Amino acid sequence: MYHYDPATALEELRDEALLPNPVHLRDMVLRTSHSASEALDLNRRFQAYQAAFAAIAKQAEELLQALARAPKRD
Repeated sequence: MYHYDPATALEELRDEALLPNPVHLRDMVLRTSHSASEALDLNRRFQAYQAAFAAIAKQAEELLQALARAPKRD
C-alpha cells in the first residue's frame, strides 16, 4: 500500500497521476467544439494546468525520492 511506502508511491506517481494527464486533458479539449473565444480561454487555462501539473509532479518526485532514501524506523 503506497500510503506508507514512498518507493511505491514514487513508482505510482511515475505510472499514473491522480490528476488527469495534460495529454489526456488536451485530447478532451480537442474532441469538443468551442467558439473562438472559448477555445482561446481553454487554451490559456490548459497551459496553466500543464505548467502546474509538471511543477507539482517534480516536487512530489523529489520529496518521494528523499523519503525513499531515508532509513526506516525500527
